[in-house]
Amino acid sequence: MIRRVFSVTMVAAILLAAGVIGRAVALDEDRAAAIAELQTLSQSTRTAQMRTDHLEGAIDLAERDTASRAAVLEVRPAFVDEVAALGAAMAGAEGKVDTAAHRASVLSAQQTVLAERKDPATVVAATATVHALIDRVGEDVTTWEAAQYAAPEGPAWSSSGPDGYARVRAALDAVGGGGVGLYESSSCAGGTAPACANSNGYIKYRADISNWGADRLRWAMAHELAHIYQFRVWGALTSSGSYQSMFGGDPEFLANCMAVVRGFPGSVGCNGDQQAWASGIWVGAVR
Repeated sequence: MIRRVFSVTMVAAILLAAGVIGRAVALDEDRAAAIAELQTLSQSTRTAQMRTDHLEGAIDLAERDTASRAAVLEVRPAFVDEVAALGAAMAGAEGKVDTAAHRASVLSAQQTVLAERKDPATVVAATATVHALIDRVGEDVTTWEAAQYAAPEGPAWSSSGPDGYARVRAALDAVGGGGVGLYESSSCAGGTAPACANSNGYIKYRADISNWGADRLRWAMAHELAHIYQFRVWGALTSSGSYQSMFGGDPEFLANCMAVVRGFPGSVGCNGDQQAWASGIWVGAVR
């Protein structure tokens, strides 16, 4: 009897131990599975985070690239306008000065602008280069034309004297009229006009304006110099519908606006659009 009880007890103990071991093994397996699942989830999370970081980086790069391209596109129209003005200036210089070097420079600038996608400063610099070329062509043409025009007959002054002449001459030079012929005459509009420009490329002045203040005298010379530049594009100017609509076909009004562009405003004002249009005449461009 005692042996049976002992045997039963031993069997129960063995079964209990086996159950404990079985549960422990099951728990270890569950824990290992949980750890494996956690590792899988962690890896998936890291992978997802890496993808998110990559996408965010790609989006940021795309946004910056788009902003750069937009900035470049924003400054391109000014470059195109300058190229058009230079084309008109070089057309007006045909047969007068050699523009081959200028043409090569603007073609190089165009290639630079066409290739640029990110830096608007590159386009702005190219625009400034073309603007400088316009100024250079204008200066070269002015020098050439000054050499072609016959000087007016007679003395440069009479009643105004050498000092009076020197004041008017200095005013004309100050507004960009260096090399343009100048002499005293009372013949402008029968003596009623203080100064006038001749289509042959020189300016006449009435003696009394040599006593005008410096600002007024410079404005008068800028106004008359503007007429000289008008004469150079006279055919295109008088055929221009914009000239008729914006200035009423009045060369005096246009000359005032051209003087304003040069920084010498007179008594008659003109708006921004008129000034922008008038500025083209200084470089031989009739838009």
